[in-house]
Amino acid sequence: MAKGAKRKAAPGDVASNRQASYRYAFLDKLEAGMVLQGTEVKSLRTGGAQLKDGYASFQNGELWLHNIHIPPYPPAAHDNHEPERPRKLLLKHSEIAKLEARVAERGLTLVPTRIYFSNRRAKVEIALARGKDQYDKRQSLKEKDSKREMSRALREVNR
Repeated sequence: MAKGAKRKAAPGDVASNRQASYRYAFLDKLEAGMVLQGTEVKSLRTGGAQLKDGYASFQNGELWLHNIHIPPYPPAAHDNHEPERPRKLLLKHSEIAKLEARVAERGLTLVPTRIYFSNRRAKVEIALARGKDQYDKRQSLKEKDSKREMSRALREVNR
């Protein structure tokens, strides 16, 4: 990989939240649509969105996405969008009710994991997650290191 190039989780992703898997243990993932303005869609297609501190919350029976940074679209000088405005997520009422009941449990939250395009529509993958303890974070780092060492050893054997 070239120096300075951004690594994405999967081909076709606009943005991914790789730190979320370190901070949280995912219980369930689901796909939701987003209500976006025209310049936001164009800006997403050029890339540069950031999900690091994003979260979803419920307001008046609707699901809203907060702290997601979609940079302004440079050619649209005066009609640009606000980069960190709250964005409404599109889900069925039954899905929202189930999620709201599960999030009411202690320690659960909704975290965006990636933004991508599916059939020309911007989608966000949100995960129902529980925060990890410090011990869990160390354990996941140990597993990651052992996997890296095993793959390195396999490459050496196959040479």
